[in-house]
Amino acid sequence: MTVTFAAAAEGFVRDLDEDFRRIEKLVGRAREAGADLLALPEAALGGYLSSLDGDHDDSPPQLDGDGPEIRRLIDLAGDLVVTAGYCERGDDASGGLPYNSCVAVTGDGVLGRHRKVHQPLSEHYSYAAGDRFAAFDTPIGRMGMMICYDKAFPEAARALAVDGARVVVCMSAWPSSRTNAAPVLADDRWTRRFDLFDRARALENQIVWVSANQAGEFGSMRLVASAKIVDPGGEVLATTGTEAGLAVASIDVDDAVDSARRFMGHLRDRRQGSYAPVPA
Repeated sequence: MTVTFAAAAEGFVRDLDEDFRRIEKLVGRAREAGADLLALPEAALGGYLSSLDGDHDDSPPQLDGDGPEIRRLIDLAGDLVVTAGYCERGDDASGGLPYNSCVAVTGDGVLGRHRKVHQPLSEHYSYAAGDRFAAFDTPIGRMGMMICYDKAFPEAARALAVDGARVVVCMSAWPSSRTNAAPVLADDRWTRRFDLFDRARALENQIVWVSANQAGEFGSMRLVASAKIVDPGGEVLATTGTEAGLAVASIDVDDAVDSARRFMGHLRDRRQGSYAPVPA
């Protein structure tokens, strides 16, 4: 089955009504492009942290996982699969801290959820960490999700691939370098790392990789955009570059994954018994 993916590079803010106006436009553009899945960035509902130094003076609005904002996203999704990040209200297990979360929905309801596991710099002061990676079934096939820094850890994408995900959506609010920033965003070392992780995770697991990211500036951060779709061979099928926009590409997921794995099957050829457990 050929699936058309749309990955968004867009900025989002604290004003939820404004965020939904932007989402509605992106949903409309994705539909016009014939998309089956639209990936929105990390923190698309309410914006990300304004700084990773731990000294930001505002916080994203905390939303309930089944609250009115998620229902509003479901209503907008209709026949699309839509993924989006948000700040999920904390619970007793989190000590009251919220989670940096994402959700996959269609008009029929919630398909899957993920809480960001890996936390960069001072993010742990603002969010509690998730503790798992799990794939789930959707109208476009079995898929998994992760958030931003999660993709820097090969084990995260591998866990989803082993759980049967043939598509992984990674939602980010990935900024440019805070030190020695490049005048041209495309030349920034953190832009290059963002792109490298996307291609490596797709190739090593032989999966379709869909990467959405925030764009523009927010607080002290300049976001690198660079939304893209990557095939199981690590080739970029479409990208927004470092500008806001929508990357759109179509691919027969099963054919592409099966073809990539036919001779050099990275999951099949693992020698699991040779890998010593990694101490915590």
